[in-house]
Amino acid sequence: MKTEAVTPKEYIESLPEDRQLKIQKLREVITANLPKGFEETMNYGMIGYVVPHSIYPNGYHCDAAMPLPFMNIASQKNHITIYHNGIYADSKLLEWFISEYKKYSSKKPNMGKSCIRFSKTQEIPYQLFGDLASKLKPLDWIAIYEAQTKKS
Repeated sequence: MKTEAVTPKEYIESLPEDRQLKIQKLREVITANLPKGFEETMNYGMIGYVVPHSIYPNGYHCDAAMPLPFMNIASQKNHITIYHNGIYADSKLLEWFISEYKKYSSKKPNMGKSCIRFSKTQEIPYQLFGDLASKLKPLDWIAIYEAQTKKS
């Protein structure tokens, strides 16, 4: 869904009421658990959590003017999506997530390239995403990111 929002608050307010509550709850659990150093912002038309230029001056390799992305949350047309850039870059983190997800659902997670989608928004395991947000500190994410970009 396209948005003109320039702040997370504006983004949430632009959503249908049922989606506002879900995105706000995700935002709260992520920000409560996110390690110090990450910043909340808007990027790619979503609420984003990034490593700011003050910590990683190189920025994102695709566009150095942008801070290094880490996580995003979005309300899409048919689902709510949580993006976590480290989940496929760190096999141990992915294994942990899949293992923990089984505690919340008997279904396989609907995952794509760095994203987890929920078309049934009542099934979002909020605390699991808070725990996931807490797993990497900015310097950990930078090390993984740099190792991955050197491979490509």
